[in-house]
Amino acid sequence: MKEINDYANKLFVTEDPNLHHILNSLAEQGIRNISVSPATGQCLTFLVQVKRPKNILEIGTLGGYSSLCMLKGLNGQGTLTSLELIESYGKLAHHNITQAGFGQQFQLYIGSAMDSLKQLIADKRQFDFFFIDADKESYIDYINHCIELAEEGALIVVDNVLAGGAVALENEDYPLEIIKKRVQLLREFNDYVAKHPQLFSTLLPIGDGLLCSVVKKG
Repeated sequence: MKEINDYANKLFVTEDPNLHHILNSLAEQGIRNISVSPATGQCLTFLVQVKRPKNILEIGTLGGYSSLCMLKGLNGQGTLTSLELIESYGKLAHHNITQAGFGQQFQLYIGSAMDSLKQLIADKRQFDFFFIDADKESYIDYINHCIELAEEGALIVVDNVLAGGAVALENEDYPLEIIKKRVQLLREFNDYVAKHPQLFSTLLPIGDGLLCSVVKKG
């Protein structure tokens, strides 16, 4: 997978100073960079351009790298609402997004994503594009809440569903118990999405795997 992503990065990804600044800002703050890969970011921009959503919901902000990738795809039309647990990360992301010129299209919720999702449901908000990149233990809960918030035909994109390709391996003799647990969680999630009656899904082997689902409300 690394070779494929390196190839995609080299061929399709162009240098963006604003994205580069976000990565630098994480390093300066001593925050571990777990942003999406450049190839994944490019794919998010592409998917947003194709889908042309009006309201994007993101779960997991960090420094705003994936947020900016999606905002770039909006071409000045629409808004992005992002949910971030850690206040310092949210403040950094807001600063980075504003500096990149997208502050007016960016809304941030700080705190538990589950609490924020429940609030959005109570407020009767609706979205037509979702990106989930947060704690894997809550992926099933997150996607269920996203379905509830989704318009008909909305696109839900979930990152890190391949666990470095381990989800496809038959040998489960992993060196660390935490890796085995992560793989099990992601297998269960992928199976759940594949069988969900309201989702039409496919898996893109980009980055660490993007699971893409179209929501069927009827």
